[in-house]
Amino acid sequence: MLYFCKFFVIIYRMSQEIYKTEILPLRIRLLDIARNILGNREEAEDAVQEVLLKFWLISDSLGCYANPAAMAVTAMKNLCLDKLKVLKREQPLSTEIDFGADTDNPYYLLESKNTEEILMWIIERLPKLQQMIIKMKDIQLYEVEEIANITGTAVEAVRMNLSRARKKVREEYLKITAL
Repeated sequence: MLYFCKFFVIIYRMSQEIYKTEILPLRIRLLDIARNILGNREEAEDAVQEVLLKFWLISDSLGCYANPAAMAVTAMKNLCLDKLKVLKREQPLSTEIDFGADTDNPYYLLESKNTEEILMWIIERLPKLQQMIIKMKDIQLYEVEEIANITGTAVEAVRMNLSRARKKVREEYLKITAL
């Protein structure tokens, strides 16, 4: 038992040394990468701190990796790209739908605005789960797997609810526009 404890302490200290010698000196490089991707110094600093913290938490296993520094750079890039994806999703839905042709036509603009209002009205009347799923998939552009994680349902259940929601929206829209 004593031998195991000494071995663990030696491994732990070696892991901390790897963190101090290979990961911490990358701080400036990681900051440059984050700043280039995110374009915001404060966001970049937050991202660097997050990556450094993640690597500190796994510092006891850094000795298992061939190149922990490359892993840190890759983690930084992935984190920044994830942050950009989240920022893109948080942007409000545009009130105008641009299909490219005849967008300067006032009749077309009014028609597209009315269509969007009708669709949102129909979506608001769906069951809560279907409403949440269709908004996340078609408006906020989440992936099915992400929606399943957020809602706590199976991927197949998300697909089924999404299909049912889209079918209901289509049916209701055709009823309303046929009048």
